[in-house]
Amino acid sequence: MSRPVVTVLCQDGHRPPGLDAVEAAAEVRYATAAGLAEALEGAQVLFLWDFFSTALQDAWPAADSLEWVHVPAAGVDKLLFDGLRDSRVAVTNARGIFDRPIAEFVLAGMLAFAKDLPGLNAQQRQQTWRHRPTGGLSGLRVLVVGTGSIGRETARLLRAVGMDVAGAGRTARSGDEDFGEIHASADLAAVVPGFDYVVMVAPLTGQTRHLIDAPVLDAMKPAARLVNVGRGACVDTDALVDALRTGSIAGAMLDVFETEPLPAGHPLWTMENVIISPHLSGDAQGCLPQLAAQFADNFARFSRGEPLLNEIDKQLGFAAPH
Repeated sequence: MSRPVVTVLCQDGHRPPGLDAVEAAAEVRYATAAGLAEALEGAQVLFLWDFFSTALQDAWPAADSLEWVHVPAAGVDKLLFDGLRDSRVAVTNARGIFDRPIAEFVLAGMLAFAKDLPGLNAQQRQQTWRHRPTGGLSGLRVLVVGTGSIGRETARLLRAVGMDVAGAGRTARSGDEDFGEIHASADLAAVVPGFDYVVMVAPLTGQTRHLIDAPVLDAMKPAARLVNVGRGACVDTDALVDALRTGSIAGAMLDVFETEPLPAGHPLWTMENVIISPHLSGDAQGCLPQLAAQFADNFARFSRGEPLLNEIDKQLGFAAPH
């Protein structure tokens, strides 16, 4: 029996670590975007190590034997296109790898606001000694929008520091083990007035694009803050800028943006009530070997004819819950 062919899409020759077992069991072809079409001919598996690349859509006609695409990322919105959605090719993601790092990043941002770390840093640069009280997190109410594995880990961590957490997802339900109450995302404008923080961890789909819009921002408490570690396009950026300028909300921590990198001169850069990070909330040290090992483990399942882990529902655009 011939060995399966695995194509690995790399950026600038940066290959994933720890694929010895895959290389022993398969013919592995490493390619950049320019050579992807040629490398896909006859390949059963594609590992998108260059996970932000959109090269597969252009190379799709050459994918004559493709059965499975793995993306070492949580979101798959940049990957999915009609040809792939309508095909029988399985798509899997890195569900589970980024849960704790992102949850910790959310907590770090909330603590930065509560303790005014940006203000303290400014005082330090000015060599100013000025005592003042700081706030806390215990008892504050948080709405986590997105009830997948990242949202659940975030909810568990925030509960551990004494915050009152609820969720928002596609359908409303009660008695959830992590969120207690889950509200329908379609009802956000009616729900957000009761919360001190709104945390976006939802994937980008047709239903979540600009889910946080002007009506939702207008409905938030003036003392409330927005945290977005999901996808930039889940928030209407212009509406957010207006809300921050007018004091409709107190602040925002943003790790993702509709346009990345955030353009120079964008008003968000200079707003004192905004904390900006360059799409790194899930990128904890040591994650690259974990991501490669996750693919290798799933490849072993593929080789044995077993069901793949973390398979995406291509119509919904995210991994089906398990």
